[in-house]
Amino acid sequence: MRKIVALLIPIAFTIVMQANAQRTPGVDQRQQNQRVRIHQGFASGELTRREAAGAIQDQRHIRRAERCAKADGQVTRRERARLHHKQNRASHELRRDKHNAHARRRYNAA
Repeated sequence: MRKIVALLIPIAFTIVMQANAQRTPGVDQRQQNQRVRIHQGFASGELTRREAAGAIQDQRHIRRAERCAKADGQVTRRERARLHHKQNRASHELRRDKHNAHARRRYNAA
């Protein structure tokens, strides 16, 4: 029984380490924050339909890059840096779009 437990502990440790290597909580949290910002910007009229669609497309590209980084089972420091760089660029573009002079047209029924 002790031999089985002694063999299972390193295997379990390896599995846990692999799972932690694939996780990107910082990237995932920033993705969630961006989704909220896009939704709020569109709802408030700060983003036009085209600007919101572009921001959503940027987030799709980041998700795809994240999946590619995780594909081999480990997200390296360089891959993580690239993901953060992509998110920084998307965040900057979103801020620029939200604060430009373009506003979504609102139609009044009255």
